[in-house]
Amino acid sequence: MDTYSGILAAYMAAMVGMVIVGVLVYVVTAFFLSKVFAKAGVQGTWKAWVPVYNFMIFFKLGDLSPWLVLYCFGGSILLSWIGIGFIFSLALFVGGGVAAYRIGMKLGKETGFVAFWLIPVVWLGIVAFGKEQWNTAVAPAQWASNAFLADRTVWDGVPVQASSAVPPMAGPVAPVAPENPAV
Repeated sequence: MDTYSGILAAYMAAMVGMVIVGVLVYVVTAFFLSKVFAKAGVQGTWKAWVPVYNFMIFFKLGDLSPWLVLYCFGGSILLSWIGIGFIFSLALFVGGGVAAYRIGMKLGKETGFVAFWLIPVVWLGIVAFGKEQWNTAVAPAQWASNAFLADRTVWDGVPVQASSAVPPMAGPVAPVAPENPAV
């Protein structure tokens, strides 16, 4: 047996170990997300187990546009070929922190609690098994009027922040005839 086969075996063992750890982290994260979704009133906690969609709902609960998740994933994948895709991954992490801050507010957590988002599984575990109740009477997000960041999406079974709901569209309006001045 030569030295290269030993290095290859160590490399393969490390890869198998990383896959196992990755699957375990995903399962724990999805379980914690299902608990958070249940607290928030999301119908169907199965949504926490669907990759990408679960993070879109997380953003929505944090009063951010869920489509930002797709923008960041897409930008990360497309631009990773030229070495700047990590910027979109960082943007996704920061957006997740902002959503975690808003979700923490709705659960009555202090502002500093968002620091746990640096280790998302820990933050989710604390929020999932905390005794706090979901409170929708939180002030609207500062970005609620921003067309890019604000959540204007309405999905069945996912609660909407009162201020971020899509306003009803007005029906067609009949043209107003010009007034005829008295002669």
